[in-house]
Amino acid sequence: MTQVGAPRHDPIPIGDAAAPPFVRLSDPRLVFKQRGERFRALAGDHELKTYLLFLADLSAVQHDIQDGLPPVEMPASDALARAREHAMPPLDRARFTPDPACDATFERVLASCGACLMPAAANAALQKVRDADPAARAGMAKAVLADAVPVEALAEHVFVAAALQVHFARLAARLDAASLIPVGDGVCPACGGPPVASMVVGWFGAHGTRFCACATCATMWNYVRIKCTVCGSTKGISYEEVEGGPGTVKAECCSECRSYVKILYQQKDPSLDPVADDVASLGLDLMVRETGLRRAGVDHFLLGY
Repeated sequence: MTQVGAPRHDPIPIGDAAAPPFVRLSDPRLVFKQRGERFRALAGDHELKTYLLFLADLSAVQHDIQDGLPPVEMPASDALARAREHAMPPLDRARFTPDPACDATFERVLASCGACLMPAAANAALQKVRDADPAARAGMAKAVLADAVPVEALAEHVFVAAALQVHFARLAARLDAASLIPVGDGVCPACGGPPVASMVVGWFGAHGTRFCACATCATMWNYVRIKCTVCGSTKGISYEEVEGGPGTVKAECCSECRSYVKILYQQKDPSLDPVADDVASLGLDLMVRETGLRRAGVDHFLLGY
């Protein structure tokens, strides 16, 4: 593992002055397709090949089941206005109640996941979720949204999280990006969830700027570089990376709150995906954990790490 100091900001190409929007909403019709392709590309001869291929299949399910889903039920306009007035995310995770679109998403994901190549233990976990009654499923959904998944049921909650990712991505995509405002460090301005990672992007008009990526709804929000995405501190920030690696995935470490969240340099490799590359760089987590820092990035496909 190599420790590096705070990186210099990459030069902005002439004619591409950075004036990033605060929020970039995801396109649920693209995000899971592209994520699945990235998981499959990363699998190769990776030591996690079997798991990465399973997640590639699962991402394909997330993409394929969207056709014909009922429209999502958006919060009322007065609720959206109140959320903005009080600097709260408009999609309230704490008060989440499944609607017909969410129920249909769950059913389709659970029905289609049988085609995913997975070990017997994962298949058994899938069957447990299928057999669960509505109250039990609602409880599992609340556990995922509260980032409080019980250790003894991690595998079951992966499938629940996959359905929630689709549902919340569809909800967030219908928000007015211009109406979203900051609601706190390390908090998605759309759904209030934590980031899976942050990315230094190469987008036109935002080259070299950083965006956090929501683990649940895939919304991305602009965030100052060299600043802890957990506590907001600009002191004691350092970067760890795997020695000899391409330098596209690092752990941004904060000595103030003793935590870290990965940062991806997408301007160096446009194919990077915050979820897929987070899973594939698990080795970095294992090394940073030896320093005593806690992982603060949330990845529903790395539950338990």
